[in-house]
Amino acid sequence: MGNGMQESAWWRRTTGRNDAPLESPEVLHARYRHYRRRQIARLFHLMPRESLRRLYAEARGWATEHGLHDTRDPLATLFSFGERLLPLPPFELWLVDRSEHPLDHLEEEGASPEPDPAAHPRQLEVRRFHYGGRSWIAALNVFRDGATWRGFIRFRESGRTRRYHTTDIFVERTARLVRERFREFDRGTLGAFLRSVLP
Repeated sequence: MGNGMQESAWWRRTTGRNDAPLESPEVLHARYRHYRRRQIARLFHLMPRESLRRLYAEARGWATEHGLHDTRDPLATLFSFGERLLPLPPFELWLVDRSEHPLDHLEEEGASPEPDPAAHPRQLEVRRFHYGGRSWIAALNVFRDGATWRGFIRFRESGRTRRYHTTDIFVERTARLVRERFREFDRGTLGAFLRSVLP
């Protein structure tokens, strides 16, 4: 199976579960690269300065030997070498874990002082409910806005592709609190928000 076909297969497998999230394959790959960089940065942060100097000397030797050393960006050399040291999961495994534990990944990303280069809203939870004799899907989407987390609901009628979404109706200190507020909504509340966005 070619690489394009493999990517298409995992994309269908992981997105079919949660009603097509707002993230494209390009955004997911950017998030994965950012995840790897965060893990390596945390390793370096734990190391004493002298150990880090020795590690950089080793990294520079390795990168020079493999034609990868960039004298203009020594940190790139150090991070490339760091990727060899940590047993980081491959993209496909990271993607599956992320779809099974979205809140854990959101909190891990939110704890990073570095801004996420792909800071798009993330679908965190999906609920089904009936309104007007039809079946609807309400998907909670969240994103970090400085020190707070915001969330909105995106509605879709089952079997249809058109979506309707609210404004940012949640503002909380954590993504977990946004999810808790969303879970407090009963069918009547979801129906009221759906009515407010239908044409």
